[in-house]
Amino acid sequence: MISGPRREGDYTDREIDCQEAMEPGFQAIVDCMLEAGWTRVEVVRSLRRLIAADNMTQKENAKVEAELVIARAMLRAGKAL
Repeated sequence: MISGPRREGDYTDREIDCQEAMEPGFQAIVDCMLEAGWTRVEVVRSLRRLIAADNMTQKENAKVEAELVIARAMLRAGKAL
């Protein structure tokens, strides 16, 4: 069972609590993959690639967001894009 946050709102260890809550789920996924015949190396490599893809997506989203902020500021200032 996945546990929820210790309390509402932001608090110092909230991310750590979230990681701890996710661990059993990831372990279950890894166990299922191993039972299905995938090797441990393949599973770990795939998890790393998923994390890398997510990191790249976050970076690209941040770039687009920054470009939008600049474009909006230029429009408010009456400058041509």
